[in-house]
Amino acid sequence: MVSGNADCFDSFLLGTVSCTLFLAVNGLYSASDDVIELTPTNFNKEVIQSESLWLVEFYAPWCGHCQRLTPEWKKAATALKGVVKVGAVDADKHQSLGGQYGVRGFPTIKIFGANKNKAEDYQGGRTSEAIVDAALSALRSLVKDRLSGRSGGYSSGRQSRESGGGDKKDVVELTDDSFDKNVINSDDVWMVEFYAPWCGHCKNLEPEWAAAATEVKEQTKGKVKLAAVDATVNQMLASRYGIRGFPTIKIFQKGEDPVDYDGGRTRSDIIARALDLFSDNAPPPELLEIISEDVLKTTCDAHQLCIISVLPHILDTGASGRNSYLDVMLKMAEKYKKKMWGWLWTEAGAQSDLESSLGIGGFGYPAMAAVNARKMKFALLKGSFSEQGINEFLRELSVGRGSTAPVGGGAFPKIHAVEPWDGKDGEAASVNTSSNLQRVGFNVRQPFHKKTPTWRMIIQLGSKDRRRDAVSRTIYTAQIHV
Repeated sequence: MVSGNADCFDSFLLGTVSCTLFLAVNGLYSASDDVIELTPTNFNKEVIQSESLWLVEFYAPWCGHCQRLTPEWKKAATALKGVVKVGAVDADKHQSLGGQYGVRGFPTIKIFGANKNKAEDYQGGRTSEAIVDAALSALRSLVKDRLSGRSGGYSSGRQSRESGGGDKKDVVELTDDSFDKNVINSDDVWMVEFYAPWCGHCKNLEPEWAAAATEVKEQTKGKVKLAAVDATVNQMLASRYGIRGFPTIKIFQKGEDPVDYDGGRTRSDIIARALDLFSDNAPPPELLEIISEDVLKTTCDAHQLCIISVLPHILDTGASGRNSYLDVMLKMAEKYKKKMWGWLWTEAGAQSDLESSLGIGGFGYPAMAAVNARKMKFALLKGSFSEQGINEFLRELSVGRGSTAPVGGGAFPKIHAVEPWDGKDGEAASVNTSSNLQRVGFNVRQPFHKKTPTWRMIIQLGSKDRRRDAVSRTIYTAQIHV
């Protein structure tokens, strides 16, 4: 259960846990259970380096489905004690660990078998009986593989590299002959480990390097590659790059001299450095107009956060005004591209249901919301829509500060298909409804703008009370359906 302010910024960003008020979160398992609590500190030793079969649940304490699974998971752990290891990771607390294994929802259950670097998703039922049956089936397959002499793939050791085993591994083996073609002439970023088969530190690094290679390949779409060179065999390369100790890791980028990697040797450290390299070399994120449901869903589902701006109508700003707002967004997208967020915009009134769900709804343009589609929570820009105002807003998000609210309805509303902006000023058209509006007390300001499937008219109320502000007049927008 979660207690505290519902608007707190509870792990809104991956790897960030920060709240406006204190959140008291109780884990679902205790030391008296047969479920083994796993953390980034003990996961490698307990699971990856283990010969045992593991079933691991990634959960969040506030998740209702996780809470309902808890008694069944405990029963399964007790039944499988001494046969199959059953563990649990609080992925809300240890988000980096969940992120390494692609956890996007709760609960997620993974089976770690012979090849611990290729965990399988559990797709069975959530009763203790179903979990036990799946565990025994996986165990039976593991035993048969061992009986037939099949190893666990890359995780079976350096010999698999030398013998050509482990065809599915994501660490690229490089030699004196293949290095230049693959690395030097490539547009991709390469992280290359120079190792010796007898080196103890190299053996300790191996599972971390392999797991990181798989995750980096997925997250960068192959634009950052992890490789390995046996420096005892490929001595020309070792001499060329001054390798004096093992393991030595070097970073290669096209047109630049190689640099030493001096970070940590856990998969999380390696992945973090690889993603930094990717974002440094990646172009700025695309800034997309929300012209269909697919644009919104694809962008927000694929990114940790999606930044959505609602810009004034084209008749209110003209093309130059709109482009100035888009330029601000593009500058911010470039500044924060390492975050790998999605960037979207729409015109005021074009997606009114979306505006309402994000608490924008019909006024205060331009507006901006940062949305976490996985949790269906959002934060609103409260400052100015300027480089300084947006930078302050996004900087607060980056460090886990700020307050959030749930997306109205708990999901994105229906998105209307609209024509993309053509980059031009809006065209005006006269309509015959002005006399009707004048009869009911509105002073109509021409021209009107026809935009399928509605007529958008800018009108000003005739009441003198609405014109008390001498500095700025109050503009009201009406949508008249015809």
